[in-house]
Formats: sequence, structure tokens, C-alpha cells
Amino acid sequence: MSKYEQITEYLQLFLEDEVKKTGIKKVVVGLSGGLDSAVVAVLAQKVFKDDLLCVKMPSHYSSQNSLDDADELCRDFSLRNITVSIEPMLKAYEELNPDMNNLRRGNLSARFRMVTLFDLSAKEGALVLGTSNKSELMLGYGTLYGDLASAINPIGDLYKSEVYELAEYLGVTKSIIKKPPSADLWDGQSDEADLGYTYAQMDAAMKLYVEDRLSREEILNRGVDEKMLDMIIKRIFQNHFKRKMPVIAKLTSRTINHDFNYPRDITL
Repeated sequence: MSKYEQITEYLQLFLEDEVKKTGIKKVVVGLSGGLDSAVVAVLAQKVFKDDLLCVKMPSHYSSQNSLDDADELCRDFSLRNITVSIEPMLKAYEELNPDMNNLRRGNLSARFRMVTLFDLSAKEGALVLGTSNKSELMLGYGTLYGDLASAINPIGDLYKSEVYELAEYLGVTKSIIKKPPSADLWDGQSDEADLGYTYAQMDAAMKLYVEDRLSREEILNRGVDEKMLDMIIKRIFQNHFKRKMPVIAKLTSRTINHDFNYPRDITL
């Protein structure tokens, strides 16, 4: 059995088990036309069939290529899907705040999309599946209560370069695999341009630092770019709060997330 055959089998069992524990049978996922959401959608379709709803949420900043790619994926894998534009909400807020920069606009777009997904999850009686990969989670490259929000995330322990390889194994639409990664948050937005390096470069360094636990000096001795490595380490620690539940001030003997902890799936 190949590496990605094993990973696919495990992630399917993970999704089935974690959703079943909640007593819920349906799932929803935001489909952007990008790689991560495509992989999650294909994995989920294998498990939930028509109990999966894919939601396309374009804005006036979405590229036509992304919309076409999302449509092609839905055709290729017979994904049940709907389109809910966030354009009216986003334009209304932009009119009230004409001084918005791209960062604010991008964060707002991500949060409008997640608001839409969670509202649809309530309507459908479904759980929201996450689409953030490990590279994004480690670097904090995501919006708190936006694209980082979900009930269950099947790809959060796969680096972006590994998600590419899994996509190839799953047969994800070629145009999605080949295009540069972008969240389509504003005109011309590019993930790798924002970060300054390719995911392949960053993933190689992060694996040494996170998985192999090498020191900064040991990694530099392997020829890794110093500026990139320092950026990665800074972002990992600077954005740690995005990977944790909100910190609660301790006032009693048993405080949530301090010493009052139960397994996620505990029952009476």
C-alpha cells in the first residue's frame, strides 16, 4: 500500500468516526477552486456522498479561473454544490469603510465566508470541515474565526507540499493542482508572494524545525536560507495564539483549558 493510499484510507476513517461521534450525519465545506478545499471535498465525498454540501462563495475579487476550477471539480466528482456570493455583504462594508487595506479586506472576506458556512451548517444540520494545511497553521497564515475555523480538519497535519501529492493521488482536477496557490482575497493575491518563498522551500525548513526538532544553527548548517528560517521561526511563535483556544484567566480550582479538561468525545 502506497503512502497516500494509506493516508487516504486513514483520513476517510477519521472523517467518518469524528462526525459519527457527534450524532450528525452531514458535512459542509467551502469550495474555493483552490487545492486544499478540493482535497477535503474529494475526501469527504468518498465518505459522505450526497450528505456533503460544497459551498462556493465568490466575491467581486474572485478570479474567473477559480470559479471555473471549482465548477470543474464538482463535475468531475459529482459534488453536490451551491453558490452563495459574499459580494453584497463585502461591498456594503467596504462602502462604510472606504479606507480598508488589503489585509482588512482579506480577513473580512474570510470571516464572511465562514459566517455563511456556519449558517448553512445550522440549516443543513451539518458540521463544517476545515481546509487549512499544516504549513498555513504553523505559519499563522490564515484568519482567526475565518478560514481557520471549523469543526473537523482532515488535512491540518499535512504540509502544503504533501497536500499537492495527495491531490495527485486523488485525481484532483489538473488545473487546480497546477495553478499558483491563492486565497483570492483581493485582486492578484498570491500566497507565496505574500510569504516571500515557495511552499516547497518553507516546508523543507519547517520539517527540520518542527518534525526533526533541529536547532536554528543545525538547520542553517544544512544550507537553509537564514532570512527565510528566521521568518518561519518568528511566525510560528508569533502566531501560536491562532492555534489555541482563547486563554482564560484562572480564578477557581478547576478552570477550563487549565485543569478542567475532558476528551472531545466524552460521554456520560
